[in-house]
Amino acid sequence: MSDSAPQGQDLEKYGYTQQLARSLGFRDLVVYGLVFMVPIAPFGIFGGVFQGSGGMVALAYAIGMLAMMFTAHSYSQMSRAFPMAGSVYSYAGRGIGAPVGFLSGWMILLDYILVPALLYLIAAVAMNSLVASVPVWIWLIGFVVLNTVVNWFGIEMTARINKIMLVAELVVLVIFLAFGVIALAQGKGNGSGFHAFYDSGTFSWSLIFGAVSIAVLSFLGFDGISTLAEENRESARAIGRAMVAALLLAGALFIVQTWIAAMLVPEVPTLIKEGDPDGTAFYDAARVAGGAWLGTLSALATAIAWGFANSLVAQAATSRLLFAMARDRQLPAFLSRVDPRRRVPVNATFLVAAVSLGLGLYMNSRDDGITLLSSLVNFGAMTAFLVLHVSVVVHYVVRRGSRDWWRHLIAPLIGFAILTFVVVNAKVTAQRLGFLWLAIGTVLMVGLLVAGRRTEIPDEPTAAEEAGQA
Repeated sequence: MSDSAPQGQDLEKYGYTQQLARSLGFRDLVVYGLVFMVPIAPFGIFGGVFQGSGGMVALAYAIGMLAMMFTAHSYSQMSRAFPMAGSVYSYAGRGIGAPVGFLSGWMILLDYILVPALLYLIAAVAMNSLVASVPVWIWLIGFVVLNTVVNWFGIEMTARINKIMLVAELVVLVIFLAFGVIALAQGKGNGSGFHAFYDSGTFSWSLIFGAVSIAVLSFLGFDGISTLAEENRESARAIGRAMVAALLLAGALFIVQTWIAAMLVPEVPTLIKEGDPDGTAFYDAARVAGGAWLGTLSALATAIAWGFANSLVAQAATSRLLFAMARDRQLPAFLSRVDPRRRVPVNATFLVAAVSLGLGLYMNSRDDGITLLSSLVNFGAMTAFLVLHVSVVVHYVVRRGSRDWWRHLIAPLIGFAILTFVVVNAKVTAQRLGFLWLAIGTVLMVGLLVAGRRTEIPDEPTAAEEAGQA
């Protein structure tokens, strides 16, 4: 299959018709990925990563970026082979087999379904800390309704909003970095220097990878670019290139901002010992850099970025995954309905909004709601990424006989090894609940098979088949 072939024709080879609007270019895809990851994402979880890494927060983000780069490479390979919506579900289902695809989609759903709820909750809590007279649940409902309306108007509206929000986030980040550098030059730092990258007194691989399992939350979202494959107007290569570009840009920003913030933390021993239960560690560092106004600006930017910009694209990506699975009869058929005018998966979009609202309100009633959601999101994503790496090897090396050892064997194996270490060092609670979710998915898959809902996922046409169709 040619990467330059018309995208609609590519989709028809797999038995599907083009329903979604192909209106996104490479720049739109990169912006989408950056907004999904949030350039200021470390603001909200800085304290947890700092404590988990023993202060080596920049190192945790550097290793997290490396791990995600190998994952982006595997996404790139599979998106070129199967240029369609569905992310890991489509790639594993076609690269390995339908049952594996279902379970992969089920695990990535743990990430995609929970991410919007997590974002809404964090943003609502942040806004409540700024305007205490408005309860968390009202902020949460407001964010859900606003994002659902924007997504209902179509992917073009979402893309335009994305660009505006990205510029706003970058402006806030530049302000923090500027005042942070000035503060350090004036001697306001804690003298930690390069300890954010390496501290011989506390370093251990298990410690760092345990922190990486938290830090990767900031990177989750680059994979959402793959869910827009059927709305990409350029060649199939654009999906993979956009993922790599978004990861490199976001990773560089994450490392720089956490390094500067680490040198401005007012009480390093206290933060490492007691953690950051209120999620204010970054804002405390911002106050050291520029005063109370910068701390407030950082908190407000986090709330808007997580509650509007990030959750907007998260809802869009999740609805596309549900659409793809429903189209293949792995979920109820009503989720595959596309609005004929706006050309968006309307029922899937509304379902994501309802689930996000329900989960957000429930988790708000729990003391460990944000921590529990974060752990589950990361575990679901990491396990699905593991299957993605296997899909590359099976599809290209085993089935297609590829001898491109680096792209189709070595790189996926390295990515698999790094992510395995991250999953092993994740919190025990996340592991238990994650495997419980996997068990539920397995039972559901068996039930679908028994009920006759066996999926026929068309594979990539062979060269002989394509020649016969010509």
